[in-house]
Amino acid sequence: MQTLFIVLHIIVTCFLIFVVLMQEGKDPGMRGIQGASSDMGDSYFKKAGGTTKEAMFTKVTTTAAILFLITTMVLVVLSA
Repeated sequence: MQTLFIVLHIIVTCFLIFVVLMQEGKDPGMRGIQGASSDMGDSYFKKAGGTTKEAMFTKVTTTAAILFLITTMVLVVLSA
């Protein structure tokens, strides 16, 4: 049983790392030097409500983080 949760924990960990790395940063980068705001030049879809790619990544990241915490707690209980 512990081996199953270790494998699941490794999969969730890799997925969480992947999802976090896929997200765009909030830093405007070199545009910030010129005084441009971080949302300047973005498309309509970037600004539209909760259907954007950014909103989807936020939900997926939250779900993966919750799964990570659950598998961590289960592994701690099983090892005790």
